[in-house]
Amino acid sequence: MVLGRAWLSSGPLLPLLLLLLLLVPPALGQHSVLLDGDLVLGGLFPVHEKGDGTPCSAKLYNRGLQRLEAMLFAVDRINSDRRLLPHTTIGVNILDTCSTDTYALNQSLAFIKAPLDVMDTVAFECADRSTPRPKYRSKAVSGVVGGSYSTISINVANLFRLFRIPQISPASTAQALSDKSRFEFFARTVPPDTFQATALVDMVQLFNWSYVSTIASEGSYGESGMDAFHRQAAERNICIAVTEKVPRDATAKTFENIIMNLQKKPMARGVILFVRAEDARGVLEAAKRLRLREPFHWIASDGWGKQESLVQGVEEVAEGAITVELTSRRVAAFDRYMAELTPDTNRRNPWFRDYWQAFFGCSLEPDAAEDTACDSALRLRPETGFVQESKVQFVIDAVYAFAHALEVLQLDVCGSNRYVCANMRRYDGGDFYKKYLLNVSFTDIAGSKVQFDARGDGLARYTIFNFQRVANGQHQYKVIGQWGQGELNMSRGEVQWNGGTDPDRPPPRPSQSPSDGRDLTPLTPTDPDGDLWVTDLTPVEVSVPLSVCALPCGVGEVKLMQQGDTCCWMCDKCEPFEFMKDEHTCEDCGHGRWPYPDKLSCYDLEVQYMKWTSPLAIGPIAIAVIGIVLTVAVILVFLRRDDTPIVKASGRELSYMLLAGILICYLNTFLLLTKPSPAACALQRVGVGLGFAFIYSALFTKTNRISRIFDSASRSAKRPSFISPKSQIVITTLLISVQLLATAVWLLVELPGVRYDYPDRGQVILKCRIKDSSFLVSLVYNMVLIVVCTVYAVKARKVPENFNETKFIAFTMYTTCIIWLAFVPIYFGTGNSFEVQITTLCVAISLSASVALICLYAPKVYIIVFHPEKNVRKLTMNSAAYRRAVSSSAAPSFNHALAMTEVVKLQGSSAAGSQATATSVVPQEDGDHRQRPNNTAPL
Repeated sequence: MVLGRAWLSSGPLLPLLLLLLLLVPPALGQHSVLLDGDLVLGGLFPVHEKGDGTPCSAKLYNRGLQRLEAMLFAVDRINSDRRLLPHTTIGVNILDTCSTDTYALNQSLAFIKAPLDVMDTVAFECADRSTPRPKYRSKAVSGVVGGSYSTISINVANLFRLFRIPQISPASTAQALSDKSRFEFFARTVPPDTFQATALVDMVQLFNWSYVSTIASEGSYGESGMDAFHRQAAERNICIAVTEKVPRDATAKTFENIIMNLQKKPMARGVILFVRAEDARGVLEAAKRLRLREPFHWIASDGWGKQESLVQGVEEVAEGAITVELTSRRVAAFDRYMAELTPDTNRRNPWFRDYWQAFFGCSLEPDAAEDTACDSALRLRPETGFVQESKVQFVIDAVYAFAHALEVLQLDVCGSNRYVCANMRRYDGGDFYKKYLLNVSFTDIAGSKVQFDARGDGLARYTIFNFQRVANGQHQYKVIGQWGQGELNMSRGEVQWNGGTDPDRPPPRPSQSPSDGRDLTPLTPTDPDGDLWVTDLTPVEVSVPLSVCALPCGVGEVKLMQQGDTCCWMCDKCEPFEFMKDEHTCEDCGHGRWPYPDKLSCYDLEVQYMKWTSPLAIGPIAIAVIGIVLTVAVILVFLRRDDTPIVKASGRELSYMLLAGILICYLNTFLLLTKPSPAACALQRVGVGLGFAFIYSALFTKTNRISRIFDSASRSAKRPSFISPKSQIVITTLLISVQLLATAVWLLVELPGVRYDYPDRGQVILKCRIKDSSFLVSLVYNMVLIVVCTVYAVKARKVPENFNETKFIAFTMYTTCIIWLAFVPIYFGTGNSFEVQITTLCVAISLSASVALICLYAPKVYIIVFHPEKNVRKLTMNSAAYRRAVSSSAAPSFNHALAMTEVVKLQGSSAAGSQATATSVVPQEDGDHRQRPNNTAPL
């Protein structure tokens, strides 16, 4: 591939880089793997680990050396394959990056120097005076396989972009490398970290964790991967408790500080690691040194993967870790290839002898007695501890991707000539990347499909491992799930957590297990193993550690967030009448509405009113029915015995009006128990006042008449005015009209209607649109009548004994006063219970009517029905027998008897409607009696 286009497109930058290439000396101690071929592929692998203060350490990196050998293995197979590039050989130029980005960039300059052929031979002279020539002349690379770490790939990709050199990485997963505006010629056989971050977030969500800590390695791999994790976690309401970054020059103290910072948020037991392998081990070693009382639960990226060497010596701390590894299949042919290698047969790899000695712990050239010589029978086989590295498949895929793309290019530019032609050598590397490399698609040696998307990314497939303790006390990685095509396929029951169940160590002690088989464990940090656990509601499923800042709020509870921490809250219970507008806000349902049991919305409360079936309505109805029956019976008895002396003497007209009032009072019970409506409310206003007005207006008229008669009889013989039946009816009607007029004005001023009353937030009561106080004011007039009737009853308490109706009236009024005095405080005191209030009103009205019915009419009905022999005129009038009887009595008694006789005769005559007059005996002050003609003093 040529540099012409690079020279034209790079402006003044390329000459400066070329000058730099001439001035930069080669790295000291540099080694490489050089194999000649028609076409050369470059390779960048971390053969050595990063040094402490130096670019490279003496310690070999097992993963890096396996990847180097995987590239050599793939080149050997391609060169021996007669169907793929049959007449073309591929050579390699593989360099060691030492896991350091700056060192890798310096090493990569070798790929740029090769096509420039900048070796200056002027300063060299051979012994025979001939012109010096190099033993091996580097060829321009057709592409580069590597690097492994994302930071290294980013640095070298920027360099390769200037010289339009295609690059395929088998391990770099940083999201930034998908940006074609920056890394125009970069591809990879692995997916970017965005998919890995999605897999990690899916696992966190599967465990119902909402509060985790994160650790990332400094550099593109850790930082970009963790940034992707943070973004997706925020979208799913997963909060980050602590965010730590491992610097490139981290020391043991650095890792200890990281662990101590994690412990400052003890509720975040889940820790997400997006780190390189050496950083993951540093974290585990620090956790072991600090002897954590409560273990963390690690979820790690493919930087940890399933490396056995990473967890050696720290198995107890790493136990229960869940790691992600790119899904790869074991390449059996590579295992056979490695089993055939020995230090004697593998001369092309300058680092293989050191690897052999480090792997088997022996020496190929023992210098001292304590050195163990390597057995010639040793081989790199699974039984000797060799485990194929997970990225081997992707290294082989990268080499084959170049081979397939070069084959198509060769067919296009060289035609039938199956050798490398001049056009192929001059073909631009950038065009080769876009037109050929990105369009390859094939099935690899392990049976997996290999292809690139428009950004040069490989297919996303991950295997999920759990580091578990097995029966013999050892530890191993166990596959517990897969992630691919955006979906997680994993069972929580397969996970063994730190402190989980195994034969050698008891599990975390569960709390009392219910009968349904669910596994319940404490939700407090007082668990004997020092961990938080959550109960899964699915039977027979394993308990999952809890990693939350606060437990979920219950039904009807909202979160009161703590300032500066979006996942920490306190739960505050909504009021009973409030619903949850959102998880942070309670909102009033409003009057007449109540929240559903789930507190998510509200419904209309049932409107309450006094129903006929209510237990508190049964009593008033029974009293009213009995009262109506008795009242109707009394009316029928009076109508049937209308012409008897008892009925006549009681004043028939006033009696019927009084009985009508009693009947209205009983009927009011049904009005008060009817469902409120404008019509029912209007009738209630009229009915209650009207019933009492009938009763007490009639009683007032009757007691007033009796009082006036006796007062008049004591002063003169003149008959009082307005004591005739018609006068009594007119007076009573006028008194009733006052109540009716007041009620009519009331109805006009305050139109009848209904209203909804809310005594508390859980009740809606349908009531008449009237205040309790207004209702009592409407009865003031009847109270005045009661008081006046009571006063007249007191004044007439000394009426002669034979005329005993006045005494019954007096008893009625006394009882009525007591009922009303008790009713008022009870009525207002039961305002918080509308049923009790209505019941109290109904009973009070019915009792008032019952007192009048029983006291005034029970004696009369008793005589009419059971003792008709006493229902005669002589018992209701002042006869001669009575006059003779009273003549033998003392003067005061005689005077009262005469007065009563006068009244009885008047009542009898008025009741009969006769025009007869009676002889009046008017008492004199000196005890003398004077008979007056019948027509002299008509009463």
